[in-house]
Amino acid sequence: MVEFSEIIEKLKDVISSKKIGGKVFDKDVAMELGIPQTSFATMKKRDSIPYKELMQFCARKKLSINWLFFDQPVEMLIDETNKFFQIRYFADLRASAGGGANVFDADENYEMITIDEKIVHNMTGVDSKRLEAINVNGESMEPTLQDGSIIFVDRDQTDINRGGIFIASTTGGLFVKRIRQRADGMVELISDNRTYSPEVLSPDEVMIVGKVVGNIEGL
Repeated sequence: MVEFSEIIEKLKDVISSKKIGGKVFDKDVAMELGIPQTSFATMKKRDSIPYKELMQFCARKKLSINWLFFDQPVEMLIDETNKFFQIRYFADLRASAGGGANVFDADENYEMITIDEKIVHNMTGVDSKRLEAINVNGESMEPTLQDGSIIFVDRDQTDINRGGIFIASTTGGLFVKRIRQRADGMVELISDNRTYSPEVLSPDEVMIVGKVVGNIEGL
């Protein structure tokens, strides 16, 4: 795996191509990633890679994340598809951990990220290739999911009887919750933050989008 210091040098090249005159420093990279300079310096010293911020940077700049980590342009990946995942990252979409958010529409704007399966497995612990990434908005799933986190959703897992956290598309918007079906047939959306009361909906008001299999916490 590439070291964070090497990634920083690549980011400096990208930033310098848009900057008129002057040298690009670590503080410029930290600013582009939205990371405080002191935190950035600590990450660099510890070789701690901020995946969330790098994914967002690549999405904004239309860069291949595999180029950033492995010097691999997307064209090199075509003949090795079994080693890589295609993840649709909906950078502008947020699953609400509070009030309702936008509907998870397949036609929404998204960035297709090609990423090595080892990285995905380290972040999610699963091998499904139908992963999508969106953002969390709100505090109702804390401390499990933080406001501003990126969550990875496995579309192949929709069975709420197996437990876990799911993305649900409802008449009130898009939610990230623990979900269970009650004995009376109603569907209960449950928050990990106990200050939020469960929400009860009829089955025809809820569509399970997929299971949350991993996340990258915000700062």
